Amino acid sequence: MDVNLVTFDKNGVQKVFPLPSTVTVIGRRHRCDLCIPLMSVSKRHCQLNIDNGVLKIRDLNSRNGTYLNGSRINEAVIRPGDYIEIGPLAFAFQIDGRPETINAPKLRITKPLKKAAPAEPADEDLEVFAGLNDIEEQDGTTKADELGELDDLGEMDDIGELDDELKDLDDIDLEA
Repeated sequence: MDVNLVTFDKNGVQKVFPLPSTVTVIGRRHRCDLCIPLMSVSKRHCQLNIDNGVLKIRDLNSRNGTYLNGSRINEAVIRPGDYIEIGPLAFAFQIDGRPETINAPKLRITKPLKKAAPAEPADEDLEVFAGLNDIEEQDGTTKADELGELDDLGEMDDIGELDDELKDLDDIDLEA
């Protein structure tokens, strides 16, 4: 089963993310299969499972919820052309090449986003953090692992109002 997540930037340019495996975790943590580094996305937000030719999505108790075709879900079956909303982002599903063309979904979030000081690190900070994976300690852990554990202790998950960190969705590079 060939599954792609398709999203659009504000200029209408389509970006395609193939699912990396039969179980894909989407969330804010760098250890997720698809990392969305926004505070409105939970550390482990939702999970996609391919089992016997059926694609299912399950919310992982995210604070802001996972939405399928505009409705909040706990678990659901996904069909070609369906779309999910995770935080302020929407992804349409293309399964085995269907549908052939995908239009940007209409989002349920219609109010303008508030502007505030960025809550996420700048791109160069993310690169530094990613570089910490290359520094291995004597016990086999990395500096990034240690920082991730500290992050888990704080458990500062989503604060509700899209967290004001969204200056421009085009600047977000999803890590797969």
